[in-house]
Amino acid sequence: MCISILVAESLVGAHARESETAERHLQAYPPLKRDFKVTVAIPASLVSDIPHLREKTSRIGLIGRALAMFRVDEVTIFPDHPGKRQRRDAELIAAILSYMEAPQYLRKHLFKIRRELRYVGVLPPLRTPHHPLRNRKKDLKIGEYREGVVVSERHEGILVEVGVESLILVPNVQAAAGTRVTVKIAEKDENPSAQLADREEVDVYWGYKVRVSKVPFGHMLKENPFDLVVATSRRGEPLMKVADELLKAWRESRRVLIAFGSPTKGLQEIVAQEGLKLDELADFVVNTIPNQATETVRTEEALYATLAALNLIATSGKTLSMYHIKRHASEP
Repeated sequence: MCISILVAESLVGAHARESETAERHLQAYPPLKRDFKVTVAIPASLVSDIPHLREKTSRIGLIGRALAMFRVDEVTIFPDHPGKRQRRDAELIAAILSYMEAPQYLRKHLFKIRRELRYVGVLPPLRTPHHPLRNRKKDLKIGEYREGVVVSERHEGILVEVGVESLILVPNVQAAAGTRVTVKIAEKDENPSAQLADREEVDVYWGYKVRVSKVPFGHMLKENPFDLVVATSRRGEPLMKVADELLKAWRESRRVLIAFGSPTKGLQEIVAQEGLKLDELADFVVNTIPNQATETVRTEEALYATLAALNLIATSGKTLSMYHIKRHASEP
């Protein structure tokens, strides 16, 4: 047992040194995006148990922060109560998450005054690479990417708002006013210019997309298959028990889905309403909060716990299950 503890402490120390190096790297450079896509699926009833719009907004804000923090590429909101009209709930979640994802200087152009956005002032900022703090033309850099919105068209091109004191010309292209675009700064002088870019060419994390599914979870998977589906459940396998197998599948996948249940129903109950079984839809059904002391775990709590655990496993290249094995192998 003592030998095992010393081995674990040595490994933890090595990991700590690696973490310090990684931390210095991340402080110097924006976080690189993954070379595959990660989608998170959440139920439309996410905030159905909250009566006031302000508190609904606050909880959805926690979801948005988690998506950005763990570099999620897309979030899909699916209906989880057959026979119940959930369009309004889904649109509320989609509107607030979309508002959060948009850089602050674009919001007045992209979002009209809506009841759903009444309390967006309580939302935390994302501070992701596509939310730049620099707001002066002189601070722009050639080759820098910016999110923008087309404000007007001219015969020589389009004028785009990119978060500096004046509009930037993108020559030789046409696009309708109000169109969101990604641009790359091409010239830096008194009147900078840019060119249109594909956000896929940006090599750092560049925000998430929001999608509302019209069909429930099971049918959504059949219509839009993924290489790897990870479902979360209190009745699932402990994450560390399947960590090595999951890591292997994670590395081999190009499109990954991580799914969560609702405040009142787990994913098993949700897909059972469609006459389906969760273990037949998902590649892994995992419990990321084993031995929970609370009767229930909220969706946003499960989201943070799950994405944090998967991020740790995926970025370390190792799993913590080795410690579990070593400890039990050394016990008498």
